[in-house]
Amino acid sequence: MRALCILYVAAGLAANPCAARAAEFTYSENSSQDIARRLDIPVFYALPKSAWLELPKTINTTDRLTEFRDPKYKDNSAHIGLRIVSTKRVGFSKRITQSGLIQTGDILLSFRPEWGGAGVYPNIQMGVSHAGMAYLAPNGIIRHIDNPMDDETLGRGDFTGEHYRTLKFMHVIRPRGLTDAQRKNLAAWAQQLASRVKQIYPKQVAFNKDYNAPKYRPGRSLDFVKSFGQAALGQTTASDKPLDMFCSEFAWSLLALRNCDPVNGSAFQGGRIPSCIKPAMTPMRATGSFITSRSRFTKAGLSDGPLLVIDAMQLPIAERDALLDTVFTEDTSRAAKMSEGHRQVAKDMQPKFEPLKTYYKAVEKGGMSRIQAYFISRGFRRALPDNYSPTSYLINTLLPPNNRSRTMDYVATIMFE
Repeated sequence: MRALCILYVAAGLAANPCAARAAEFTYSENSSQDIARRLDIPVFYALPKSAWLELPKTINTTDRLTEFRDPKYKDNSAHIGLRIVSTKRVGFSKRITQSGLIQTGDILLSFRPEWGGAGVYPNIQMGVSHAGMAYLAPNGIIRHIDNPMDDETLGRGDFTGEHYRTLKFMHVIRPRGLTDAQRKNLAAWAQQLASRVKQIYPKQVAFNKDYNAPKYRPGRSLDFVKSFGQAALGQTTASDKPLDMFCSEFAWSLLALRNCDPVNGSAFQGGRIPSCIKPAMTPMRATGSFITSRSRFTKAGLSDGPLLVIDAMQLPIAERDALLDTVFTEDTSRAAKMSEGHRQVAKDMQPKFEPLKTYYKAVEKGGMSRIQAYFISRGFRRALPDNYSPTSYLINTLLPPNNRSRTMDYVATIMFE
């Protein structure tokens, strides 16, 4: 029976004979109000239903599944909300594996509702502070792989390290179109990294605290992804310095290896970049083009998250502008709840974000105002490099389902009780 359980989970099938019972995400006004009290978030920390992955009607789990809608906007046509999985920490890995709600390749975003209203930086980040990746371990149970690969964040990779043990909320984002072969490769890469942590970290792969210094450069080769693969394989890299990567860069690079089989590492030994390396999501510019053009070929930007959520709501102008203003308010009591590192980033980024309020208003207003938005956007893009921040995975889901740049879907939000 155990082997049958693993086969069902690995295939991602809805029917799992190992689960205790079938459940589904359901909405009730009372449950939504209860979750709203627990979250206490601005509406732009939630997502329109267009961002949500279509799930099976029944899900095999004993966890409580709730469809949350922001009480104030519960009747809005965009259906702004979240899927909430209310779960206990004990036995979580096993239950979430059996449910299929987390699968190999899924991006796990640490979500901090307490950041809501703490200032422009945490609001633009939509409360997201960290990104890791899930994979199915050889024992048939979902684990996670993260950078920093230390005891606090990665730990044993079973959600018991300090970071995940103290985390209350976690978004699950699924890359589109992953094949069984790609998931097998990703799981093998993750297992390779996990088995060699002491040799890899921090000698070959280190942690980069500067989220504004990505290795990616438009038009240049992905040599850093090759170096990452070489470190995982135990091969010698071109540089005698460690490859320092921030958390979401680590996850992005790992996803870029999905077409590479680590069993055959010869492609990483030559001087060329392996042809199997391919980004799963194009890094974003500071601002996108969707609001101004709305075609299938437009893109989202790193600072567009709250703007895209509010835009999807199609509110009257006065109500829309008032809501846009709240993105730029600061509650110092909430700011105090951020880590020291994130508070410093918020302080450093504040001058760069100052023109953003004008940009938000101008780009939504349309007409001649978009000329002003265009020049603000150009300046903003010059100030910030193309990047793959933790929030970028979430922002990607906010593009329309048929958009050519849309490569991610929102699955659910884990709420640890």
